[in-house]
Parts: sequence; C-alpha cells; structure tokens
Amino acid sequence: MRGFQRGSQLLTAALRMSRVPRAHLGTAMPLIPAPCPPQEQAVAFSLMFSSFLVPTAWVLSNIYNYRSRPE
Repeated sequence: MRGFQRGSQLLTAALRMSRVPRAHLGTAMPLIPAPCPPQEQAVAFSLMFSSFLVPTAWVLSNIYNYRSRPE
C-alpha cells in the first residue's frame, strides 16, 4: 500500500510540473477579414476555372496530333 501511495504522489507531481511555460492568453476579439466583393470572386472563379479547363481542352483538341506523332 505504501508503494501505491508513493507512486500516486510521483504521478501527481509529474502532472503538476510544467516544463514549457504557459502562454498568457488574452481575450481580445480576433480580427475578421473583410469579405471579398462579388466582382473579385467572379474574377478568381473564372481564372481558376480556365486554368484547369484551357489546357485540358487544348490537349483534347489536339489528341490526333499526339496519336500520330512518331516516338
């Protein structure tokens, strides 16, 4: 029984001891970024859409050239 008490004391001491200092956190409100205007969203969406579809369309339109190319 004595060993169990000593083991539990060592365990609680190890849990209490903090090797890394704790951060002092404040309660300030986080900064919320302003939402993007619809025009900016439309430009971004069209650029992303075209960046994926234009190369794919070019490859598909020239697929016969790729097939007939000698290797």
